[in-house]
Amino acid sequence: MLAIAEADVLARLRADNPWWQTGFRGEGPPFSWPRRAFAARVRDLVSSPVRRAVVLLGARRVGKTTLLQQLLGESSSRFPAVLYAALDTPTYAGLSLERFLALFEKAKPHDPQKPRLVVFDEIQYLKNWEVHLKDLVDRFPRTKFVASGSAGAALRRASRESGAGRFTDVELPPLTFAEFLDFRGEDLVAVDGTGSRPVFRCRDIERLDAAFLDYLAFGGYPEAVLDEEIRKGLGRFLGRDIVDKVLLRDLPVLYGITDVTELNRLFTVLAYNTGQEASLEALSSGSGIAKPTIKRYLEYLEAAFLIYRLRRIDENARVFQRERGFKVHLVNPAMRAALFGALGEGDERFGALVESAVLAQWLHLPERRLARYARWRGSSGDLEVDLVTLFAADQRPRWALEVKWSDRPLRDPREYEGLAELARRHVLPCVGVTTRSRCALRRDRKLVEGLAVRFVPTALYAYGLGWASARPEGVAELARAGLLDAGWVVEGQGEGEA
Repeated sequence: MLAIAEADVLARLRADNPWWQTGFRGEGPPFSWPRRAFAARVRDLVSSPVRRAVVLLGARRVGKTTLLQQLLGESSSRFPAVLYAALDTPTYAGLSLERFLALFEKAKPHDPQKPRLVVFDEIQYLKNWEVHLKDLVDRFPRTKFVASGSAGAALRRASRESGAGRFTDVELPPLTFAEFLDFRGEDLVAVDGTGSRPVFRCRDIERLDAAFLDYLAFGGYPEAVLDEEIRKGLGRFLGRDIVDKVLLRDLPVLYGITDVTELNRLFTVLAYNTGQEASLEALSSGSGIAKPTIKRYLEYLEAAFLIYRLRRIDENARVFQRERGFKVHLVNPAMRAALFGALGEGDERFGALVESAVLAQWLHLPERRLARYARWRGSSGDLEVDLVTLFAADQRPRWALEVKWSDRPLRDPREYEGLAELARRHVLPCVGVTTRSRCALRRDRKLVEGLAVRFVPTALYAYGLGWASARPEGVAELARAGLLDAGWVVEGQGEGEA
């Protein structure tokens, strides 16, 4: 059987690298499409003098390839030579990374010891890619390498185990709510980040709420936001290009999973019940799958950017010795609507979906390792707090949030009884409750002396989290107090009364 001719490989490389052409201007798609807010972080790493490859991680269809192609188009004027190669291209089958560089130098003559930018997309299709990439980083100190891929389980494992000191991982999440509005061109929130704290001013809370409902239905996927035809057929788009490829191809190939039907069934149950509490015992008894196997499947699904497990603590912030319960959230809440149809606001499961959407705004950050939910038996029954973050040093609660899609908590403190109890025990200076449309700041002496309860509309709070998570200075604010001490203004309401 004949090998693919070098001339054909070079022709494909030239087609995939339009910036090699004289007079390239970067017009039309994908260069004309909106930029992800996280593109600046990748751009800064590419410009850094530190000799490390950038490994861009993320789920399928969140815009990794588009971000990289836009980066290459912008960087072609700064680097003497740039290369883009998608390793899932059939023409490139069997090519090593070193061979790509040799063909690059042949197709676009340049000095390999001078600065250049090389991007390997879908790098998980190359066996032992991390060993070869690390070698290239060492051999070409002035070349900036960027690799990306969707099979998060393999990429994370490989980059951490084999690329120590040579790779910097960057996770690209699904669209945040702030990016979703930007992609749609809806200027509904004004942000003032010039002071000591950011101030988020909502111009029209009803329109913002309506946009948030759209975000729950299809907002995590850039293509669905920009293309109405994809949006209409989101179920087929998701099933064919995301779920099937991850569950039926990527994970079985990488981990030798033999029963893909079993794995698919477990994911379907978890996606349907996003935001709900689960346990290994309940999942095992309900599915007939052994607990060790379920635990392994959960690790795979989490590493592949499909789900996120939130661990449970009690009222004293203690982790249970045995993992009795945990919550499973979809990393992209729009996946739930694509698989099963959109939930109405009156559905009893809608609150859990909203909770997943709020958490999704910052689950791509390292701070998620300190995120928990609290559940315990109180004098009046079970009490729960949706989100508690801990101090890394001593695991004490740092800030806490209760997610609601209702304005009832402003009238009835029983709606956040667990939050108040947690604040009493740990003397939290401020806690947050999200609402449907009302914004207020109150100090309730019945709960605990000096406790501030910040009420923020859910859609506005989700916007703030997403906005902050894409910015280094915002991440620090988010980690410190979850943006609870930011300024939240709904026009016509003000910031509320203390």
